[in-house]
Amino acid sequence: MGISDQMNNLAGQMKTGIQSTSLKMTCLVLRIITGLLLGLTLGLIFQELIHYGTFSLIFVMAMALLVFFRVSKDWGLPQILIFDLICILTAQLLRMYILVAPGG
Repeated sequence: MGISDQMNNLAGQMKTGIQSTSLKMTCLVLRIITGLLLGLTLGLIFQELIHYGTFSLIFVMAMALLVFFRVSKDWGLPQILIFDLICILTAQLLRMYILVAPGG
């Protein structure tokens, strides 16, 4: 095996490593964003219902983020994106319900 074969092998390993790392980082960032948005949504709902303060809002956000991390630990990029799509569609459905519901 010559030096050029070794360099090609090293370059291929680096390319594979960079692709794997960027995919893992993308999944991590999406999991963080999704968990924080879920936590913010749940925290604001409970804050409106129970009338608690800012510290409890942050606590609920952190708990929702940790629970989402635990649930989605084995998920890949497609599963996270499908979950995000389901959450967006559910939010749009609730928004439509709120806009159409009679005032009372």
